[in-house]
Amino acid sequence: MDIKEKLDILSSSAKFDVDTEPSIIDTVTNLENDNMPGSIYYSKTSNGECMPLLKVLFSNSCIYDCAYCINRRSNNIPRATFKMDELINLTLNLYKRKLIRGLFLSSAVFGSPNTTMNTLYLTAKKLREEHNFPGYIHLKIIPGADLELIKQAGFYADRMSVNLELPSEKSLSYLAPDKNKSAILSPMNYVGKHYQEWMDQKNKYKYSPTFIPSGQSTQLVIGASPESDFHIIKLVEKLYLNFHLTRVYYSAFQRVNQDYRLPNIKNPPVTRKLRLYQADWLMRYYGFSSNEILNEEEQFLDDTLDPKTKWALRNYQMFPVEINSAPYELLIKVPGIGLKSAKKIISYRKKYFLNFENLKNIGVALKRARFFITCNGKYYGKIYNNPDIVRSLLTNNKQKNNSQLSLFEI
Repeated sequence: MDIKEKLDILSSSAKFDVDTEPSIIDTVTNLENDNMPGSIYYSKTSNGECMPLLKVLFSNSCIYDCAYCINRRSNNIPRATFKMDELINLTLNLYKRKLIRGLFLSSAVFGSPNTTMNTLYLTAKKLREEHNFPGYIHLKIIPGADLELIKQAGFYADRMSVNLELPSEKSLSYLAPDKNKSAILSPMNYVGKHYQEWMDQKNKYKYSPTFIPSGQSTQLVIGASPESDFHIIKLVEKLYLNFHLTRVYYSAFQRVNQDYRLPNIKNPPVTRKLRLYQADWLMRYYGFSSNEILNEEEQFLDDTLDPKTKWALRNYQMFPVEINSAPYELLIKVPGIGLKSAKKIISYRKKYFLNFENLKNIGVALKRARFFITCNGKYYGKIYNNPDIVRSLLTNNKQKNNSQLSLFEI
């Protein structure tokens, strides 16, 4: 099997393991003039830039038989495994042609967890030490591999991730009986602690060895198991707190296997995934707790309204907020006012009083914000004191626009 055939198989196998945000992913199947098949995925960096990465599996020959995975050992699909130098040369070639800026390398578990992890580690090490590869490297952690081996790989990667995959131990045991919770959480905890140690050391010592400078992430499959959104965001809140995670990604379940244990759905739960990203964003950047977003009585996010708007409607007694005097912590709770626009409001009002036209120019989404704010004591049009009426107006407006809210415009 030649390199083009392997790339076609292994990039196709990797597309179900997409560690990225909605609306960022892109696929390129024709790499320049040689018609080489492959996949390039765009990962969003911390400064908002989209970075093209070659995303492939080292191998799709797996010893496990997870119900939801296309690469499960019982599936009759084309199988391939790169030779290390094949993958290294491919990565270098695409990087030199400026088609990619890095490598996102994962793998099915072949041979054993240690065999697989060691292969990923040596690939990254060889790229860095023998070829001076300056690009971004994201390596997947293989659960069950030796912790010291995983740590050594972290010195050659920009980011590492171990997929939690399912939101509960019960669902993991049911759908992926070859895996167990402790084998996933153990390396996540180990890498998280070493990442935190490196963060502390780099502030004290100028030449401390670099260890996954972009941090650690994980991914959850949404919709393959029955857990509620409340269960999921409570879990995610604990992961951020206890394992020093940089990101949690959500993958909408796609039924690629015929298995009685899997839900029979026609379409992936894309809207649900978007809402979970928005809830995640609120917890990480807006100071919300999981219990503010959902609770025991309301366990699922709303399909028609983003979670910040739902929170504002539940707490309507806190509004309207006066734009010219409200503190930053309260401004960012207003639907339609994001982090950047809240900072602009604080900066601009030091010089003059803001009006609704100013807010529009700043970038505030007035279609939502107008129900929750005043400018110099004035409302933007008629104010509705009944949150049910406001909800009706917001949902009707959304249906007219026939578009989803942006992930970041919350």
